[in-house]
Amino acid sequence: MNPEKVRVRIGGRELTLSNLDKVMYREYGFTKGEVIDYYTRVSPVLLPHLAERPVTRVRYPDGVEAEKFFEKNAPPHTPDWVRTVRLPTPRSTRGGETDFILVDNLATLVWCANLAALELHVPQWRVGRHGSVHKPDLMVFDLDPGAPATIVDACRVAGMLRELLEADGLESYPKTSGKKGLHLYVPVEETDRTSAYAKRAAQRLEREHGDLVTSQMAKQLRPGKIFVDWSQNNPAKTTVAPYSLRAGDAPTVSTPVTWAEVEACDRPETLRFLAGEVLERVKEHGDLLEPILTSEQKLP
Repeated sequence: MNPEKVRVRIGGRELTLSNLDKVMYREYGFTKGEVIDYYTRVSPVLLPHLAERPVTRVRYPDGVEAEKFFEKNAPPHTPDWVRTVRLPTPRSTRGGETDFILVDNLATLVWCANLAALELHVPQWRVGRHGSVHKPDLMVFDLDPGAPATIVDACRVAGMLRELLEADGLESYPKTSGKKGLHLYVPVEETDRTSAYAKRAAQRLEREHGDLVTSQMAKQLRPGKIFVDWSQNNPAKTTVAPYSLRAGDAPTVSTPVTWAEVEACDRPETLRFLAGEVLERVKEHGDLLEPILTSEQKLP
């Protein structure tokens, strides 16, 4: 571990970066310096997906094989230039309110990466300029394979779900979870009906394709099937952000993909992307999820 500290200036903010040679992903020798470099380079397409959404960070101070912790609150040493918003936390064991961080610029993103916040998770709703909580503007389906099912099976289910949504006039946009599954996003006009709609859609898939799909969270029902997790539309829950790193054996990324790639997937490794590969994809495709930033589809 290199204890040397480096002072940098980003967007008019001065940051002190430390332990840049500390290895975060041992099998790949991927260091904290490389984590910061990745987030810096992917920031043009990542930051719009974090904008106005309180960010829950999953921190790994000593790498992915060591202890982790989830951090919703702004820590005591948060710089005064980092934007925060105070929100109620009814699911907290103590209730009350928490000061959440809003990652709305590169300096804040780099500050998070320097704290070994490898994963960034956000809700499906935004906050207003003065901290008001808006209704969800995204609906998400998490297609989670239960072994021996894989992401190949999740891609089959994604196609079924896409057809169901299209019948209701809704376009959907896929990304990998960065681990073993697939996420489907549906941008919508702000509404409090996303959770109910997503539950009905998942249940319908289960009725029509019960050999491959379950809409129920019970683990004993999931082996060999794809769990269509609709519950992440609960306003209290979050989903890993597009372009976020994932903490596994490798620096994989939750990666936007095309429907052609989903349809052609015949091996799990086909939709497994490392940080460097994602940067190359962005050069080639731009942000494949850009439509979810502006589209406002009406739920039927």
